[in-house]
Amino acid sequence: MFASLLCAFILSSLRLVLAASRTSPPAGAIVVRAGTTTSGEFSTITAALNSLPNDSSSRSVFIFPGTYVEQIDVTRTGPLIIYGYTTDTTTYVSNQATISFNEPANLAGSDDASGTLRIHKNNFSLYNVNVKNTFGPGVQAIALSQYGSENGFYGCGFYGYQDTLYANEGTQVYLKSYIEGAVDFIFGREGSAYFGGNTIGVLSAGGTITASGRQSNDSGSYVFNKNTIVLGNGAASGTAGTYYLGRPWSDWAKVIFENTVLNVAPNPALWSLWDGNATSVDHVINADFATTGPGAASLKRASWAQLLTSSQAAQYSISSAVGSTWSTWVDASYFV
Repeated sequence: MFASLLCAFILSSLRLVLAASRTSPPAGAIVVRAGTTTSGEFSTITAALNSLPNDSSSRSVFIFPGTYVEQIDVTRTGPLIIYGYTTDTTTYVSNQATISFNEPANLAGSDDASGTLRIHKNNFSLYNVNVKNTFGPGVQAIALSQYGSENGFYGCGFYGYQDTLYANEGTQVYLKSYIEGAVDFIFGREGSAYFGGNTIGVLSAGGTITASGRQSNDSGSYVFNKNTIVLGNGAASGTAGTYYLGRPWSDWAKVIFENTVLNVAPNPALWSLWDGNATSVDHVINADFATTGPGAASLKRASWAQLLTSSQAAQYSISSAVGSTWSTWVDASYFV
């Protein structure tokens, strides 16, 4: 008992040492502050982004606390970093800057057009910002629509109901963040993504976390490593025992969960069919490895699903997901 308490104390102390605040703008950052009248600052994120030159220069934006009700499309050419105000950069828990919008895809005209934050550029990073689509049940309504390559999301929060995170194109990483939804809430066609050390909140009974729609036998995939699945904020108690890790949106879906902790029990099959069509899994890779936690006690995987061996699991990593040069653009201090 003493040894375990000592270990917990050491880990807690270490986390306090590693934790850092970001409560003032980094040098050179454009400042966004709700309600500001200060010269050189902007009261909206849109205005701040519009002030940046559309050239190859590296720029940054710092967002002070507040909820910014805006729909944002980031398109500038050069590298861009957006930082949110936080007292602990190592986690999403202390984020105080939120971008929020309410737009369903059927009114916007497409999934992408409904996105609260739309990234149509390469070399983009987002730190400690919450992104929400508040529409709720009924139709697709995207919080983040991601179309760029070498893009990183660190300590962020993504909140929606159906189709929260649209990892549709490009190479991208999501590290130490929170992702919440109910139906196919991490999805896309050709995006290649690595998800490490995130908390994934499931909202609805019968929900599906992922829907991969890969349309060819390419090298891309969604690789999840060391994520924890929990009951989402405000979720109905009936969620436990009914959600799935995902369902294949196309016959080339490729989704791998490794070292996952299930704090709430899924459907024992872990994976479900798209519209009940059994012919849609001829080429699908739906796999898991070293799945643990209280929800992992009685799993009976779907017939097409794979329980990987350690050597098989080693083939799926951040390198296999987003490429061998990942260390040149991923923030290593967040890597899991």
